Amino acid sequence: MKTKDIRFIEIRYLQGPNIWTYRPALEAVVDIGELEDSPSNTIPGFYERLTALLPSLVEHRCSYGERGGFLRRVQEGTWAPHMLEHVTLELQNLAGMPGGFGKARETSRRGVYRVVVRAWHDEVTRACLQAGRDLLLAAIEDKPFDVDGTVQHLADMAERKLLGPSTSCIVDAATAKDRRIPAIRLLADGNLVQLGYGARSRRIWTAETDRTSAIAEGISRDKDLTKSLLSACGVPVPEGRIVEDADDACVAAEEIGYPVVVKPSDGNHARGVFTNLVSNDEVRSAYAAAIEEGSSVMVERYVRGSEHRLLVVGGKLVAAARGEIARVIGDGRSTINELIDSQINSDPRRGAAEEFPLDVIILSENPVARLEVSRQGFTPDSIPPEGREVMIVRSGNHTDDVTDLVHPETAATASLAVRIVGLDIAGVDLVCEDISRPLEEQRGAIVEVNAGPGLLMHTKPLVGQPRPVGGAIVEELFPAGDDGRIPIVGVTGTSGKTTVARLIASFLSLAGRHSGLACTDGLFIDRRRIDSGDCANWRSAHRILMNRAVEAAVFENGSDTILDEGLAYDRCQVGVVTNVEPEQHYGRHFVETAEHVFTVLRTQVDLVLPTGAAVLNARQPMLVEMASLCDGEVIFFASDASLPALREHRARGRRAVILRDGQVVLATGDEEQVIVSLRSVPISGGGSVDFQVENVLAASAAAWALGIGPEIIRTGLETFPTA
Repeated sequence: MKTKDIRFIEIRYLQGPNIWTYRPALEAVVDIGELEDSPSNTIPGFYERLTALLPSLVEHRCSYGERGGFLRRVQEGTWAPHMLEHVTLELQNLAGMPGGFGKARETSRRGVYRVVVRAWHDEVTRACLQAGRDLLLAAIEDKPFDVDGTVQHLADMAERKLLGPSTSCIVDAATAKDRRIPAIRLLADGNLVQLGYGARSRRIWTAETDRTSAIAEGISRDKDLTKSLLSACGVPVPEGRIVEDADDACVAAEEIGYPVVVKPSDGNHARGVFTNLVSNDEVRSAYAAAIEEGSSVMVERYVRGSEHRLLVVGGKLVAAARGEIARVIGDGRSTINELIDSQINSDPRRGAAEEFPLDVIILSENPVARLEVSRQGFTPDSIPPEGREVMIVRSGNHTDDVTDLVHPETAATASLAVRIVGLDIAGVDLVCEDISRPLEEQRGAIVEVNAGPGLLMHTKPLVGQPRPVGGAIVEELFPAGDDGRIPIVGVTGTSGKTTVARLIASFLSLAGRHSGLACTDGLFIDRRRIDSGDCANWRSAHRILMNRAVEAAVFENGSDTILDEGLAYDRCQVGVVTNVEPEQHYGRHFVETAEHVFTVLRTQVDLVLPTGAAVLNARQPMLVEMASLCDGEVIFFASDASLPALREHRARGRRAVILRDGQVVLATGDEEQVIVSLRSVPISGGGSVDFQVENVLAASAAAWALGIGPEIIRTGLETFPTA
């Protein structure tokens, strides 16, 4: 018997909106060979093996719209590409990328299908797709497959490649339906992200923004300088100073009075911070560890109580969390190390990766915890008596949300501390016994002000209510409903795209807007060509959207760009479809019918914002039909003002650009405004070149949709070069 196989013919990464979905996706062309004759219900034992390998597939609803729907399809009989789609999506889900779009569609070639899945990251999704194929073939051929090992490998890859949890919560808040601010990842495997486009964009790097002052960040890293500035402004801080060596640390401790804290003066993430030290020996031991974590060491008064992290954004307290105290209880048999593993590290919320809200505690790697254990008379290998409580960490991860408990005076003090340091976003560490009381009456104090604070403790607290901290940061960056968008015009169709795109860019420049243009003639910023050759592609458009001088952008999008790469922008102000000759699009990517061409070109219309407009050629029935898909306004254009579709459109009071008696006319319902005679438009050959006349009308309609006045349109048409 021949070996059954699933062969990848081609895999392409669609980096933006495409014919399948608004989101980035991976499209694989697969050849299933003889499996075309073997639907799932004809393979003995396949259903049982597949569900044993991936029992969570029961959650896939599929076309039945109910839990278990996909597995029902498997029992009834479905083909390998459909199963590959679902298995790939489930592997992504298990690796920490939940949900997502998927489709499997047959082509005109027997046994060849197109499988499309939501791509959270090109490399990670490719790995999931390959693993999905291998798992599916193992189930078909009754061979072993290491699901746990595969999922762990994929999860590790996702943790390295995807945005971290702090960055993700900001990006998710920005791109949510109530804001719809576009996001561009500027580092393929990093956390530098641009929110918005061009001149309206902002940038974040985890919880830092392009408004985070380098001076303020430098101050926050210097704990002694921070304390001196805060103290000078009346903010309560623990007394203390930087010390020269271990002997000086002991002197400082005696000056301050025990108990004390020893910590690096420029450390972070609480590394090397030793609290509640009560003897010179403990101070010396702590000094030796703290100096390894920073350039110098501080000794300061120990403040009684729990450590709290207050998140301040734009001068306002938006979240607060209280630190955990980690303990173990002896059973008379297990060592301290074993008790930590069984009672603390066994918690599934603990892990080494950033997405885990709690850290794993390993005494050999944690000098603070080792000192805490030794102070109680134990070593890591000691076996404490049954029932004996052993403190491991006095102030660890911040686990409990206490936002609603923070006293208003304390919130105001934290906000003042952040303003003194000069940060736009900061994590304020303070210690007190009762967060609901003012700091002064309990000798509480602010111990640190940190730039780039972690947000996971606030989005996924172990106790209490999650806080929308990502939304608070987005609101600070984009207040009052600002969506960070610049006007974007996308131009597609069969012909005339380059000319129309260049005309629109010329109108924008005449209107005084710094514009970017990517087309087959090159890449332009204003009227300056910065790249030659064919730039009607995703990469060139992406370069323009990243350019913070660009106030408006025009992109030429051929059908190959849509099919090969997807579009570089998520939505646009104006979408133009110049014309359509279906047969000129046949032969690539299984585009073989007029319906296929319609699906490709409608992508541009689908992206028009509700506040925008689609500019469509009323001469062509396919494009008239496309009008109903637009979320915004539709502006028709045509040389023949008597077309039925045009007359009906105008009868509804809608806008159109037409030709009447050799003149370009802007029409709104029954009202008409002549803007220029074609005799004055060189590119139209005085009105004798029919295809150029349509290009003039299309570009004029797009400019009108952008709010560009008739005088500027006239000037642009009269001065546009013929070559």
